[in-house]
Amino acid sequence: MRILAVPVAAGFSWNPASDVGAILSWQFMRSAYEAGTVVAIVSGVVGYFVVLRRTAFAAHALSDMGFPGAAGAALIGVDPVVGMLVFTLTVGAVMGLLGERVRGRDTVIGIVLAFSLALGYLFSSLYTGNSTEAFALLFGQITGVSTWDVVVTVAASAVALAAVAVMYRPLLFASVDEVVAEARRVPVRTLSVGFMLTLALAVSAAVQVIGVLLIFALLVTPAAIAERLTRRPGAAIACASGLAVLFVWVGLAIAYYQPYPPSFFIVGLAFVTYVAVRIVSGARSWSRRGSMGRWDALTRSTSPSR
Repeated sequence: MRILAVPVAAGFSWNPASDVGAILSWQFMRSAYEAGTVVAIVSGVVGYFVVLRRTAFAAHALSDMGFPGAAGAALIGVDPVVGMLVFTLTVGAVMGLLGERVRGRDTVIGIVLAFSLALGYLFSSLYTGNSTEAFALLFGQITGVSTWDVVVTVAASAVALAAVAVMYRPLLFASVDEVVAEARRVPVRTLSVGFMLTLALAVSAAVQVIGVLLIFALLVTPAAIAERLTRRPGAAIACASGLAVLFVWVGLAIAYYQPYPPSFFIVGLAFVTYVAVRIVSGARSWSRRGSMGRWDALTRSTSPSR
């Protein structure tokens, strides 16, 4: 991963074709869009099951725990992405073995998370070389994604999507009602391990785009928005992936014209959209309750007395 700055353009030309052409005229911007699109699709698919299984905090911890793996790899002269992948896969397997119990282990996960971040900071302090690459994994450096990074991201994302496709029906069943699924002899524990390993792959693929500290937003926020817009699993997954792609595309476009990190705009767009959806859905619920209350009052007032 290379550390590059996005060139700040003079401003929008208000000609969409011209603006898009200017953005895509840079090779690193094309690579950023390619990697960002793939990561967004995977984040939407995997993130839907994270929200459905109510394991958002575990997913957040898993993403953050990749930092000590990256810092430790840099310390021994290994590619930080490889170290993070090994670390997250190991932690993901342990969380998967916990199964249903991982949802009630917030305190333990939080303690381990704090220790892991401290361990990562220690490894970074011990590293005498240039630790910029390891620290870039914290907040992402999508404009520094190389062609090789795109290839690695696509490969990891393809494996994650294939794993979800294989597990889809039993995973959906186990995510909705794990007790009933286990009674129906669905391999719940195996699915739990498989899903957490898939999540670890998705996290490792996405760090170059959004960073381990912000990947939680791309994994969970689009899926949380989609869950409020539709209850159908297929439609929700498609909606989550579409929203994630939109946030990445628009965030990169804005960052091209502003001297600020693309990750901020990607996360900011996701957050603002989620708040807007919550406000609209809350207003609709309040309006429906008010209408039902008025209808009940009218019914009581016009009904014949006994």
